[in-house]
Amino acid sequence: GTDIMARKLIPFMEKRLGGKARFIVLNKPGAAGEISTTAIARAEPDGYTIGVVNVPSFLFVPMTKKSQYSPDDVRLVARVVDDPTVVVVRADSKISNLKDIVEALRAKPGSITFGHNGVGSNGHLALRLMADATKVQANEVPYRGTAAQKTDLLGGHLNVGLISAGEVELHGGAKGDLKVIAILAKSRLPALPGVPTAEEAGVPVVMSSERGFAVAKGVPDTIVQALEAAIADSVRDPEFIASSPGDAPVLSYSSGSQWKESLSENAKVLRAIADTLPKDSLPK
Repeated sequence: GTDIMARKLIPFMEKRLGGKARFIVLNKPGAAGEISTTAIARAEPDGYTIGVVNVPSFLFVPMTKKSQYSPDDVRLVARVVDDPTVVVVRADSKISNLKDIVEALRAKPGSITFGHNGVGSNGHLALRLMADATKVQANEVPYRGTAAQKTDLLGGHLNVGLISAGEVELHGGAKGDLKVIAILAKSRLPALPGVPTAEEAGVPVVMSSERGFAVAKGVPDTIVQALEAAIADSVRDPEFIASSPGDAPVLSYSSGSQWKESLSENAKVLRAIADTLPKDSLPK
């Protein structure tokens, strides 16, 4: 989802920045985003390196260990999407709703495997919240990305996946080989008609994945403002929206300053979760 969002949006940003502006997409997966965010934080503060950060992992990773970056090491430029987490199974799975999962785990703790994209990812935190809300024991399986989750789901090696709603379209859509059984949002999503919220199923959990752009902390205001304006205009471009069926239903633009302010409340919720987990080394 991160990669596709960047590749879809970049041509529109290049057009608005004008001149010879060109971006090269470089994927740096692993460690729940710590590797990529560290690369942003350590880049020369000249505006030539701009990266995508993912919340909640962007905030959560430094809460649970001595990470290579602090959220204060980067400057948020703009949020592009606010993408709720969904619970998916293989299309022919006997699991049809969250109630089935809870009942199975109460009868046999750990009997159902749940995939997520690593510690601190929206899927990992959603699973923790669901386990706490239902008082059941889940069998967690961390992955390096949604594609790997889907491979194991389709191969019968994984029972349940926890991914972002926008990624459903990228991996076959709601009518493809994945079946969406719940959405972890306050309300249903028009793009997934008929899919109930977790709360409707008796599991009052909300978890989303916010994705947007950031640069190194010392990048001059004039450059940040130019990038922010290019992103804001690009996100509203009808051609971009039409070319991004995965992101279109979850587009939620916010300026860097607005995004940073909204994350202060998000951080309080994540800190409460972090305090319940084993820690490698608490950040100072």
